[in-house]
Amino acid sequence: MISSETIDNYLGRLAARQSTPGGGAAGALHAAQGAALIAMVARYSTGPKYADDAEDIERIISSADGLIPAAVRISDDDEEAFAAVIAAYGLPGGSDDEKAARSRAVQEALARAAEPPRALIDLGEQIIALGHELAYIGNANVISDVAAASEAARAAIGTARITLEINIKAIKDTGLQDALRSDVLRADDAVASADDLSARVRKRVLS
Repeated sequence: MISSETIDNYLGRLAARQSTPGGGAAGALHAAQGAALIAMVARYSTGPKYADDAEDIERIISSADGLIPAAVRISDDDEEAFAAVIAAYGLPGGSDDEKAARSRAVQEALARAAEPPRALIDLGEQIIALGHELAYIGNANVISDVAAASEAARAAIGTARITLEINIKAIKDTGLQDALRSDVLRADDAVASADDLSARVRKRVLS
């Protein structure tokens, strides 16, 4: 799992012909990097020059620091959840009883597999919100990294969105389908917010 391996080892597994890790786990690592970039810019925005915003800066640092391990956990959770889906699809389906049991196991695994991308959208939204705050008060010398954080969060959310869209097609529970569709719409809004944040940072850089 990514929380306990080197980057080289993780990338080797990601590139291998194996079912996990996949896009969902990679998306969560985008978010982890986005949160880390927010924390870095905030730490460069401390000292006497930024005294008026010191309380907000410290809150941003604390929030971003907490999002980094949360994103890594989502990466691990996604890998585990997708492995469970693959295992469920691999159950025997010869008899009617086996087919019914396999169908139940697949649906349960798909429902669990929807949780990491849903959590990733939440986390990405938080990164973007912190970025919007920092775009106004952050150190101009490193403000471009807020845009980098925004793009990383955008990639994470976009990955989570397509994962949910795939799950919606496979899940039979209509109530869960509706909940996931709401999350997809929320992801659309978050992507738009990320685009706006990047544009604001670029405007500040070029002004």
